[in-house]
Amino acid sequence: MYQPVDPAYFARRGLRRYAGVASLWALGVGAVISGHYSGWNLGLLAGGWGGFALATLLVALMYLGLVFCIAEMGAALPHTGGAYSFARTAMGPWGGFVTGLCENVEYVLTPAVVVSFLATYLAAVLETPAAWMPVYWVAGYAIFVALNVYGVELSFRVTVIVTLAALACLAVFWVSALPVADFGRFALNVGAGPDGKPVEIQGGHGPLLPFGLKGALAALPFAVWLFLAIEQLPLAAEESVDPQRDMPRGIVLGLLTLFVSAALILWLNPSVAPGSFALATSGEPLLEGLRATFGTKFAKLLALVACVGLVASFHTILFAKGRQIYSLSRAGYFPRFLSITHPRHKTPHVALLAGSGVALLLMLVLWFGMGAEKGVAAIQGMLLNMAVAGAMLSYFLQAASFIVLRHRLPALERPYRSPFGVAGAVITMVLAAMTLAFQLLDPVFVSGVLGVGVWFALGIAWFAIFGRRRLVLSPEEQFAQEARD
Repeated sequence: MYQPVDPAYFARRGLRRYAGVASLWALGVGAVISGHYSGWNLGLLAGGWGGFALATLLVALMYLGLVFCIAEMGAALPHTGGAYSFARTAMGPWGGFVTGLCENVEYVLTPAVVVSFLATYLAAVLETPAAWMPVYWVAGYAIFVALNVYGVELSFRVTVIVTLAALACLAVFWVSALPVADFGRFALNVGAGPDGKPVEIQGGHGPLLPFGLKGALAALPFAVWLFLAIEQLPLAAEESVDPQRDMPRGIVLGLLTLFVSAALILWLNPSVAPGSFALATSGEPLLEGLRATFGTKFAKLLALVACVGLVASFHTILFAKGRQIYSLSRAGYFPRFLSITHPRHKTPHVALLAGSGVALLLMLVLWFGMGAEKGVAAIQGMLLNMAVAGAMLSYFLQAASFIVLRHRLPALERPYRSPFGVAGAVITMVLAAMTLAFQLLDPVFVSGVLGVGVWFALGIAWFAIFGRRRLVLSPEEQFAQEARD
């Protein structure tokens, strides 16, 4: 089944250990934090404030179950493969590949969405024409891919700095919003019109659930944006000094940090002008809130401040993308050349360049194929939905892997055990399936989910024809073989 390789194969694919708990915490929080700056607010029209809040609670429960599953599996299987590694050990090569492919969709496309939001902010600050947007995208990828390639030490230092800066920016807004927040007037200004569509209620004090439970469930895919990508931490396992101890601590602390931040942004951002209704269609909700608390005089400066969170997520998800492609390539699931690491810096530079090239190509095709305005909307809408769909499928399969591993390998050494156990994994699977189902029920989301289907079809065809005959006994594969023997 496995093709033999000489010792030089793995010598050309080495990584360097550096990360501790603080670096892993920053990697997890930094990857998600842009979702507290932009994207989450689109759910306010789907369910009103109360519906979106309920959706956020359900999604938070899903991520709590997922994170505890990942913390247990990541400590027991401390390899760069992450989700692919878990599923490979539990469900064999096909299970590992399909799970890895789901995660690949998420990590290739999420940075594209984030850099698109970043370009929108920068274009407003610098007052450049819309035609310049692709320039910002290319420049963003060039700068942050270079930082990721230059070395794991620099990459993690940048991660810690930008993550702390992003949280500091949010804290400034929370403190400034507290004295002027008027929850009833601004947050509750969404109602249902005679046709069932959302309308603005002048003066606020509308219903908490204007669209009932159905509206809350329809808001699930938007609430995911508040936590999407926290699950990337196991991808840094082979660059962590002590992954069995530090990875569970880093991911749990990261999720708790995000719970606090999400609760404050969901409460305070809609509670200041312009309120939930207008905020729901804004591409820059945090900036809208900063304008309400500081005034428009410093609008450009505030917009630059708001870029910090987007930079944090863009940088950290690029890190995850490189490691995710690297791990699948090192084991032969993807073309092997993608896993070659930089001879000096020991970073997966080929994987980073290839993944970024695919994302940029997709962005440019949408831009030039659909025109500037529709192209940006497609990038920020369709690609975002594709990333969320890939993530939900990945979560479902990772939770399933957790259950299988508990059943088939009860004697596996587990330095950390999930306090939720199998029940937490089942909850994760149910809520991930519900979120994906409501993506399929929403005509706005369907194109994104279908796009994921095309991605899967191409990937599965590659693996069926070529990949499964070219597997290599990488650390993930060797562990899976030994664990199941």
